[in-house]
Amino acid sequence: MSTMAAEGEDLVTPSSPTGPNTGPRHLLRTLLPTAAATLAAAAGALLAVGCFLGLYIRPTSDDWCAAWKARDLGVLGITADFYTTQNGRITNAFLSGLLYGGGPAGTKILPTLITVSLTAALVLLGRRLLRALGHTPPLLALTACALALQALLYFAGTRSYQVLLWAPATISHTVPSVIGLWALLLALATVGHPRRAVRTAGLAGALLIGFALGTLSEPFALVSGLLAALTAVLCLPRLRLATTWRPFTWCLLWCAGLALGLAVLYTSPGARWRRAQQPEKPPLLSTAELRATFEDWLRMWDTVTGQWAYLAAAAAGLLLGLAATLRTPHPAPGARPGPGAAPGPGAGAGAGRTTRAALLLLPLPVVILGSFAVAAGLRSGYGPTGWTYARTWTSFLLPMELALCGYGVLLGAWAGSRSAVRRPAAAAAATTAALCLTLAAMASLVPHLQQLTTTTVARSIAWDAQNTRIRAEAARGATDVGYRPLHIASLAEPFFTADYDRDWVAACVSRWYGVDRIHRR
Repeated sequence: MSTMAAEGEDLVTPSSPTGPNTGPRHLLRTLLPTAAATLAAAAGALLAVGCFLGLYIRPTSDDWCAAWKARDLGVLGITADFYTTQNGRITNAFLSGLLYGGGPAGTKILPTLITVSLTAALVLLGRRLLRALGHTPPLLALTACALALQALLYFAGTRSYQVLLWAPATISHTVPSVIGLWALLLALATVGHPRRAVRTAGLAGALLIGFALGTLSEPFALVSGLLAALTAVLCLPRLRLATTWRPFTWCLLWCAGLALGLAVLYTSPGARWRRAQQPEKPPLLSTAELRATFEDWLRMWDTVTGQWAYLAAAAAGLLLGLAATLRTPHPAPGARPGPGAAPGPGAGAGAGRTTRAALLLLPLPVVILGSFAVAAGLRSGYGPTGWTYARTWTSFLLPMELALCGYGVLLGAWAGSRSAVRRPAAAAAATTAALCLTLAAMASLVPHLQQLTTTTVARSIAWDAQNTRIRAEAARGATDVGYRPLHIASLAEPFFTADYDRDWVAACVSRWYGVDRIHRR
């Protein structure tokens, strides 16, 4: 057998009526890489624009406060300030200090750093999944899938600027997902490692990273804690999904770290002060509040399900599953697999059928219950309009996209292994349909991205002109300068309230420019 045949590049046998370079099998072998390259180019172009817009990010809302505190107080100073006077999110403050401490450059490169690190994490995670299914991971298809998922995550929602470009929101709600995926890769790499020191380091990492995330983002802590708790139950050795207590221990330490971090956050002086500013509300578990939270949850999902583009996550997964089967050697019809053939999905698994079914359905309760927990947290923190803070939805939207993609991969792997040899025309038709759906979804995001680009660039030009004027006036000794609000993405700007003494944005702008106060221009 030639090297090409050994790698699964030739899906036909010498006795096939259609030669290796003609017919539907050759079409399928050419179509799948072409589809992956096309999707990678389309999704990559959208993300490239998003990253390029990072150059046009200018301060607004919380940016002003974080910027002057990082400049004047330093990293440790802003961390202490968040703990004692703001909200208790010490990891959030520490990252903000690092980001803003170097001036505007940090916020400009953050979208690119997020995109690159999330792409790498998704590719590595998909590679492990495909190898667990017994398939050879196709790098091009993996990359295309990772880029498509990110394009949907950033631009299919209602708050694209806040999810990708506004640093305070990305630190609180996008970066935690990136850290969570890398923590999952850490778990997969260390839990079963033969060296005890590596396993111990992995367990310590679970506790420390969990604690950091608990003081970084409450929504993500709730969703990831739910996922870890359900996974820990399935990893009990008695259920035979895991043969040792190591996966259970890792999940337990992760939950312990999250709980400890949330406890530090909740009991902090800053969090107590913040709760004291809110009006009295009915208990969260009262009948009226539960009903209101359920209605908020339905509104959130009405918005999400109204965006059909999210279906492209499943279609991209289907392409990935089909591409993986193309690279996996398939026996000729009627032939028995050789001794070196890769096992199929679930082959040799010791877990019972019920346990495997529970593992397959695990994303459903995580997404459903996790999104309800996010809705409850938003209502508790922001009141009846809290559910509209769509930047927090990333905590359950990314798991939802991963679930859709994973189910698409399983479907593609199942269908591809049966049709790649026997019915290549059907596999080619499925590939074409999945590609058309993903490209249509990417195309549907273009108008929104175009509007985002226009708004962001126009604001940056106006902001730069105003910044130059204010700095010149402050340099001449002015203590009261004029400021024209430059709104973007429904974020607060100075003079958002008629009471200047309660205008925290104006106060932070004044501190940033070194003046006593500002007035509307």
